[in-house]
Formats: sequence, structure tokens, C-alpha cells
Amino acid sequence: MTFVQIIDCKTSRYDDMNRLMDDWVAATEGKRTATHSIVGKDRAQGDHYVEIVEFPSYEDAMRNSKLPETDRIFAEMVALCDETPTFTDLDVVRDEQLNKATARRFFDEVARDGDLDLIDELFTGDHRDHDIGKAEPDTTGRDVIRSDVEGWREAFDFAFTLHSQIAEGDEVATRWTWRGTHQGDFMGHQPTGQEVVMTGTTVFRFQDGKIAEGWWFYDLPRLMRQLEAGPV
Repeated sequence: MTFVQIIDCKTSRYDDMNRLMDDWVAATEGKRTATHSIVGKDRAQGDHYVEIVEFPSYEDAMRNSKLPETDRIFAEMVALCDETPTFTDLDVVRDEQLNKATARRFFDEVARDGDLDLIDELFTGDHRDHDIGKAEPDTTGRDVIRSDVEGWREAFDFAFTLHSQIAEGDEVATRWTWRGTHQGDFMGHQPTGQEVVMTGTTVFRFQDGKIAEGWWFYDLPRLMRQLEAGPV
């Protein structure tokens, strides 16, 4: 179970605190078990800071706390605080990464299931699309997405297998495998009923909860070779 520790402190020496955290990151390279750290500054109290540190489990957090580097840095951190910092230990019981969920909805509900009305809900009106497989790789607007999905669905009966998603800032990268049955004209290839497959990665940039920009990288040459080979 994912474990999160919240460290709450007040300090008038944040620059020194920040350098101390950099020292800890460097000193524990290859040994620390923490996977994610966020530091927030209280807008109402300029000397109030909260750090949220994520670990794969409580046991990993305990191993991290026993590192000699962690023990030394903690003592120095306490000396920089105006008051004794407080710690809150949390077992994560729900973790919703909303942009990831929205990206999955596109692949499952729009691309696979054909719910084109959902495009207006998931994409911004000025959505920008960058697709290496198109003659005009940079396009704008929801209608582009709608047209692309319609075209692929007319040419293939297909589904995506989503292998992994990585979220950083306002972007989500999804690595996928696409499998389809060739049932309509595609780039001059008449339908063959052939089973085809390709792999790729899509990066979506989000704005206010909607997909504002997308980059598509996929093995189109592999797909074309399969279509040119014809039914086995």
C-alpha cells in the first residue's frame, strides 16, 4: 500500500532549507526509497511550508528513515525550523490521477467504442494535434480528432491495450499496442480482413482538465508492411 508522509514546518530560512533538501537528494542517490516529493508554501503565511513525500509502502519509508544521511539531514532541518516540525503518516486508500483517467477515456470510449460526442467533453475547442502519420502533421480543432477517429474506425475494427501511463505536470504519456481487423479502405489499401498490430505512444497536454494538445508516435511502417503483405 502506498504510504505518504506530510511534514509541516515554519521557517524563515527556506533558501537554506531548500539547499539542505538538495544535499539529501544527492547524498541518498541509489539508496533512498522515496518516489515523489512536493513542497508547498502557504499563501496566507509566508513562513509556513508543507512537504509531501510518497513511498511505495510504510516499510519502504522506514528503511528510508534509517539511512544515516536521512538522520543527519533531519537534525539539520529541525535546526532551521522556527518551531519543531510535525509529521503525519498516511496510508493511501484512494489515488485518483484525473488526467490519466481522462486519457484512458479517450482510448476506451472514443477510439474503441466510437462515442464521438464525448470529444467535446474531453478536448478543448482549440486542441492542437501533432501526428507523424499524416501529410499535414500539425492540425487544430476538435473536428480533426473527430475526423481521425471516424477514419480509423471505418478502416479497422480495433482496440487498444494500454501498457503504462506516466503523468508529469500537465502531460500524460500513454504507451499502447493497437490491434485491428482491416475492414475498409486505408491509404489506398482495400479491405482484406487481415489482423494487424502496431505499437505507439501518445502524449496529451491538459488544460483545465481537458486535452489541449496531443503528440502521436506509432509504428505506421509496420502497419503498412502488414497490409502490403496481404492475408496470411
